[in-house]
Amino acid sequence: MKFYVLCFLLLLACMYPSLAQGSYENCCLRYGNEPNRKVKRKVVRFRIQETDGGCNIPAVVFTFRKKSLCADPKKAWVQELMKRLK
Repeated sequence: MKFYVLCFLLLLACMYPSLAQGSYENCCLRYGNEPNRKVKRKVVRFRIQETDGGCNIPAVVFTFRKKSLCADPKKAWVQELMKRLK
């Protein structure tokens, strides 16, 4: 019985770091360049990334069908595109 408890605790200890590490996978690490007008029309939605919770930079993440683009929220083109999508 003690052996099973020890194995279970060891398994939990190994899983804990991998669960904590998963929270960083959706953060933008840098800003992309401004896309052309044709690409801007294909934006489906956006989300705002805050600097809390492990993400290092504030960003607006524009989502296309299969890709995403991280942008600087201070740029004029980013603010215009956000207004258009609201």
